[in-house]
Amino acid sequence: MDMRKLVGRNFARLRREKGLTQEQVEERSGFSQQYLSSLENGRRNPTVITLFELAQALDVNHVELVMPNESE
Repeated sequence: MDMRKLVGRNFARLRREKGLTQEQVEERSGFSQQYLSSLENGRRNPTVITLFELAQALDVNHVELVMPNESE
């Protein structure tokens, strides 16, 4: 399993579930919209610290970003 794609899919899903745009997450997290887009497309390899900070911006547990989706 490609963890970059998994994290990207989870991040995008959680962001949408929270009703947030990439620009809003940018304001909350300090990560650029370009970085967030690359992350969602599985082109970034975020550090553990980055995952934690992104989870805080989404107000979710950081584990949710790395959990496999059972329906896949």
